[in-house]
Amino acid sequence: MRLHQKRLVNLALQGGLPTIARDPRFVEDGGLMSYGPDVRQLFRQVASFVDRILKGARPGELPIERPSRFYLVVNLKTAKALGLAIPPSLLLRADQVIE
Repeated sequence: MRLHQKRLVNLALQGGLPTIARDPRFVEDGGLMSYGPDVRQLFRQVASFVDRILKGARPGELPIERPSRFYLVVNLKTAKALGLAIPPSLLLRADQVIE
């Protein structure tokens, strides 16, 4: 999967296209931005559900839970390569900025 991700990023950069994905690793590979839920938190939620089910809870009676934490990662090197200016207000909101 990661191999195709790097190829996609490279093709987008060659074509001058900004890219946004859910996975922060996408930005580490050269994508412009990522915005998505905290995967570790999702795994903890899943573990909690499994624990409750193994202790006898009925799956149909468990509440639906949504992610509560989302991460924004911005790659300034990619923005510069694409000739894009990222607004300072967006950079302030970013959880991680790759320079």
